[in-house]
Amino acid sequence: MVQIPKQSASSPSVQPAVPTSADVARLAGVSRATVSYVLNNTSAVRISEPTRRRVREAAEELGYVPHAAARSLRAGHSRTVLMPAPAVPVGPLYSQFLSDLQWALGRLDYTVVQYGTVGLTGDDAARAWAELRPVAVLVPGSGLGPQGVAVLKRSGARAVVTIGPASVDGAHALLMDHEEVGRAAGAHLHARGRRRVGVVVPAEPGLDAFSAPRLAGVRRALHGTGADVRELPLAYEEESAAGLAARWRGLGLDAVFAYNDEYAMLLMRALQDEGVRVPEDTAVIGADDLMLGRLLRPRLSTVHIELPSARDLAELVDRAVRDPGAAPETHKVLGATVIPRDST
Repeated sequence: MVQIPKQSASSPSVQPAVPTSADVARLAGVSRATVSYVLNNTSAVRISEPTRRRVREAAEELGYVPHAAARSLRAGHSRTVLMPAPAVPVGPLYSQFLSDLQWALGRLDYTVVQYGTVGLTGDDAARAWAELRPVAVLVPGSGLGPQGVAVLKRSGARAVVTIGPASVDGAHALLMDHEEVGRAAGAHLHARGRRRVGVVVPAEPGLDAFSAPRLAGVRRALHGTGADVRELPLAYEEESAAGLAARWRGLGLDAVFAYNDEYAMLLMRALQDEGVRVPEDTAVIGADDLMLGRLLRPRLSTVHIELPSARDLAELVDRAVRDPGAAPETHKVLGATVIPRDST
């Protein structure tokens, strides 16, 4: 057995000294101010490229990194953009959007931090976010109110941006109309001659903020056409899909909008296992336009969702940080276009 030798009491371990900007300045042969200008990418001061290279090489050799808190004190604010972690399951489409947004903000020299606030919602969560003193907060979904916006701004947040179905006083807003997703799906099914339409509503908690408007959109598209719309609760589990498929023929439905592609693929597989032909017996359409839907047989019809541009949102954050007194901006986003394929 290998034993870890005990540290001798007479020879305590010595922690190496943390390198400072003064150490970098001495090694590079420049002033501490020059080190600060170079490592903070300050463009207001003209510094030659050879000098910049010497400073960067000295910092790398010493293992020096700028102190974020000290940089925040000099600037009067941090460069941290806080994104509360979604409290509900998010699919690949939204995950890719978050990744693109982090990249776009990083190019503007912001540090993106995802923060989970388990058990806290709305304005209570805003107080927890404020403790981190972010320069900006991007809030997905609903729940944040004007009081929470005020708490964040008093803590130093220069920009609060909500991404959801409604705007909030004092915050910039990206309005996402999920009803349009359902309307597009319903109109497509009606155009294909379907008159008895089921709409999958996920049983998972928290998704009603998206599923309820999508259901309303299908109903709006089919209102006055004589078509019937039936709500279909479904958990994202094989057993739940199999149970719904076993009852399918008794429901008398000839089409289904399955909330998104993931639920559509789950249900379509269960329907096929029960001998229900797609699209001959039942047309199936999802949403999100995921690659996997194109690989199914039959290929899955879907609603392609155009999320807001990550670069545009990053630039909105940057404008708000630079000019915190500007009036809040409101932008309607989330385009919805049907991609018809074999399943309808």
